[in-house]
Amino acid sequence: MRGHLWWIAPASVLMLGVLLGRPSEAIPAFARKHEFSCTTCHDPFPRLKPYGEEFAANAYAPSDQEMPPRYYTDVGDDRLSLFREIPLAFRGDFYLDFQLNGNDNGDGYQDFKTPWVLKLLSGGRLGPDIGYYFYFMMTEGGEIVGLEDTVIQFNDLFESPIDLLVGQFQVSDVLFKRETRLTFQDYLPFKIRPGRSDIDLTYDRGFLVSADFSFGLMASLSLTNGARLGAAIDDNLDPDYFKNVMLRLSQELGPARVGAFGFFGKERRTITDETTGASHVGTNEAFMWGADVTLDLNRTTLNALYLQRRDINPYLKPANEPFALKSHGIMAEAVTRLWGNPGRLYAVLLFDKVESQVPGADQESYTGNLTYLLRTNLKLMAEYTFYRIHDDEVANEHRILLGLTGAI
Repeated sequence: MRGHLWWIAPASVLMLGVLLGRPSEAIPAFARKHEFSCTTCHDPFPRLKPYGEEFAANAYAPSDQEMPPRYYTDVGDDRLSLFREIPLAFRGDFYLDFQLNGNDNGDGYQDFKTPWVLKLLSGGRLGPDIGYYFYFMMTEGGEIVGLEDTVIQFNDLFESPIDLLVGQFQVSDVLFKRETRLTFQDYLPFKIRPGRSDIDLTYDRGFLVSADFSFGLMASLSLTNGARLGAAIDDNLDPDYFKNVMLRLSQELGPARVGAFGFFGKERRTITDETTGASHVGTNEAFMWGADVTLDLNRTTLNALYLQRRDINPYLKPANEPFALKSHGIMAEAVTRLWGNPGRLYAVLLFDKVESQVPGADQESYTGNLTYLLRTNLKLMAEYTFYRIHDDEVANEHRILLGLTGAI
């Protein structure tokens, strides 16, 4: 093992030396348009402050000021909001990945994920209470992924506290936003897909209705295809026509926000037996419910989630052979600002666990992350994850990542 990893230390020193010498040359689109620092909304980027959440909820515009005249071009049509400049930003993530396999027959590996992610982002206000946001994943893991988050947002419908979001988005965004986490390690409970099921709480297409009331109650209801981001089949993005629905309620209680949610999804697909070649139509129904809590202690934020899932027929067996199974997931996260105001150094502790009656689906991870801001929009990170998968035997993995993320 040591013979394979002799170059980790000098490579790490070389990477740090190169990166520390690189200046930040620009600022992302929203900060550039509104002439405020990224720290107004982020702590650190891409993690959102409460004001950043408010900015996004207000159709990507400040709620405490009018849009500046420089934002639009005046062509004599007061019903046309024409940008002077299209708001664009880029984000890139680069990693050195050292993964050590704990099994006796595993040698581990080292990987240059340079880049791992490169995305193009745009967003802004199209008119009073109307906004848009999208990003195009130019590469993730060496592949062109295409559009992920892509939404049109309507605020305060009919002068009510109701907002409407239409497009493709992550169903889990109303709980915790995967795309704004500080760790490379993901939130595993949102990705549970037992057996052959395609239903989870990640990306999907549909709409989200939400309302934020003055006494601290937030409510949201989403209706989605349940087909994730697959390509159209016979001009239909939803091949089975069933829809998934999720309801979430949360209440602010001082520094805490406590929520509960419920989800129902249904799917139907044609399954072909690889041995006999025979085909059948399998139908599954998935029920999910759980609770979440966020505690804001100024310098430290604590997040926790519990999710329970029950599938009627996750292997999509014939109608006369259903096989119901249960799964559950836990996520707990602590994010703290160690130094600086605005912050320069942050620490994250993340625990994930998924247990399922589906063989081979059990997994858990323990992650520690240190993030240091070289510039407001350029950061270094070091992350360690102990990862355990329960299959025929327990497989332990130790992963170390050194990373650079920049946004311009």
